[in-house]
Formats: sequence, structure tokens, C-alpha cells
Amino acid sequence: MRAGAALGLAGTLLPLTVALAPPARAASCTTSTGPYQRQVEAFLGRPVDGRQSAADCRATRDFQTRHGISPNIGYAGPVTWGVMSIMKAQKAAGSTPNKAGDCPTNKGRIACVDLTRQLSWIQDGKKLVMGPVPVRTGRDGYETRRGLKQIYWRNKNHVSTIYDVPMPNSQFFDGGQAFHSISGSVWSPPGSHGCVNMRPGDSQKYWELLRTGDDVFVYGRKPGT
Repeated sequence: MRAGAALGLAGTLLPLTVALAPPARAASCTTSTGPYQRQVEAFLGRPVDGRQSAADCRATRDFQTRHGISPNIGYAGPVTWGVMSIMKAQKAAGSTPNKAGDCPTNKGRIACVDLTRQLSWIQDGKKLVMGPVPVRTGRDGYETRRGLKQIYWRNKNHVSTIYDVPMPNSQFFDGGQAFHSISGSVWSPPGSHGCVNMRPGDSQKYWELLRTGDDVFVYGRKPGT
């Protein structure tokens, strides 16, 4: 067996992901004002007065339910604001995610993964080919490993041998760490077990654009790790 093939087969034993629980059922709204009340109100387009109202709570609770934040009681706490902060940073990246030049663009086609902003994109030299798109990387203790990698094995209909969950469009670049889609929110905390989770449509486009041997560069630090 060729070394490359052996490596690919070895990867089938290592894939890491996280099984997503169904969205939490809506709980009763809290009347407590959270430490990030004003920021959450502004993000949700609510009147910014820094005081919890029934309407504020419902809007916050709906956001928490959509993105798997628990408890989903409408409290404007650090976890909720942390997710919103990442979403704001992603929006600010616009069409120039590599403006700071942190991802090397002198290597031809490369998939960049910014852990800090939880973003990924594909470049070919200085040309932005796709993205940026939101991703969900490894949680504390299971961080997505940083550095320059290469895609070494691809499996469109992979199933995790550890968690027995589907990992569509898997493209492995570092041991058991891979790009693949998930069915839940990519903004749901606390994160994966090391893989770069993507929305289904984004992972499909990555599958079409990337090939075995393409470079992947992971940098930054995910908040909370």
C-alpha cells in the first residue's frame, strides 16, 4: 500500500466532530438585566436603554434558541454576547478577510482558517476565490491545531468512527481534523472537537473547489480557548 493511501486510511480512525443536540425548547423569559444588555439590544435592533423588557427578552431568547445557546432564557450574558461579537467581526471582514495578510497567499490555492474571527475563505494567490464564510472550530481542550497543513484525504459521505455521526464533505488536513458540514448552527457554543464545522452549502463549495494536496493555513485563537 502506498504511504499516501495508508495515511488516508489511518485518518478514518481519528475524525473528530461534535454531535449537535436538537435546539433547546424555549424557556420562560428572565426579568434580569444582563451585563451585556446594551450591546445585545443594539445587535438585535432593540431600543438601547440597558434595561431588560419583555420584548428584549423574547428577541434575545429567540436568538439563543436559533444558535443553541443554553439556557435560552433571554439573559444578556457573556456567552450570548460572545456569539454576537463573533458575528459582528465576521460581517466587518467583508470581502477582504485577509486584509492584515496573516494567511500566506504566495502558495497558490489555499484555504485560510482564522480562529479568532471564526472565518474561513479560499484564495488563489491574491485572488479571493470564495468566502469568507463562518465556521465553528475546536472548543477549549480540543482546539483546531494551528499552522500550515495540506488536505490529505477526502470522503464525501464520511461517518465519524468516534461519535457515529455523519460528516458530509469531509476534507482532512491534520490527523482527524477536517472541514465538514453540520446540520446545526455554526455559531453554537462551545465548539467542535477539533474539526472546522461549516454550513452545508459552504462545505459543498469547499468540496468542489479544493483538492488533495491543497494547502490549509490555520491561525489565531478562538475566544474562550
